[in-house]
Amino acid sequence: MNVVIPLTQFVDVVPVHELSVATGETDGIGIATYMRLRGCVPAAADIDDDRAFDAHVFASILSIAAAQCGSIIDGSGLAAVDLEALVTRWFPHASGILAGLSRSAVAPDDETLMLRDLLLAHRVRRDDDGRWLAAMIARRAMEANHLWEDLGLRNRAELSRLLSRHFAPLASRNTQNMRWKRFFYRALCESDGFVMCSTPVCTDCRDFDLCFGEESGESHLAHRRREAALQDARASAG
Repeated sequence: MNVVIPLTQFVDVVPVHELSVATGETDGIGIATYMRLRGCVPAAADIDDDRAFDAHVFASILSIAAAQCGSIIDGSGLAAVDLEALVTRWFPHASGILAGLSRSAVAPDDETLMLRDLLLAHRVRRDDDGRWLAAMIARRAMEANHLWEDLGLRNRAELSRLLSRHFAPLASRNTQNMRWKRFFYRALCESDGFVMCSTPVCTDCRDFDLCFGEESGESHLAHRRREAALQDARASAG
């Protein structure tokens, strides 16, 4: 179980380069945000039970949105009222993280809305968590990396667990372990009666690696923390 550290103690707990939320710098914003929400670094997060896992997912998405987009609202895909409700429900000790945020948001484009609606239609539970996750996943899917990276998760297995837990009717259709973004777009095309692929058999397709290639590597938040540690080490050696 993760121990929540009171916000007033963060100055003593989090290194200066990870408290850059307050200074407007980009380095360390993701990790600092995650620590404010969960009281630990992402790598140390306990996700054994479902509630802890869901808290990890929400914290990861908000953290990567803050780090990459400068605005949690724009980066997460949630309206201000939903963002406030999410933080109140999952991270009431960290409600101050929303202080000073602009309440305006960029309107989602048609592609984002289509993916959001696809996910909404396949929710396991018709609750706010599923609704928030549909909007957040759809927004983050518009970024350029693997979906698990764009959600701030630690690996692809966490993404598969997330989708199977909250969007099982859709996730269960990915029987060939296709990359999730490719699978989503294929599902959207099929729902509209279009054929996305010119080759009927995936193994005969020249783009096979684009759909089924390896999705491993270091998460963005872990990479940020490693970079910061290396910088500190160089500074100490100098």
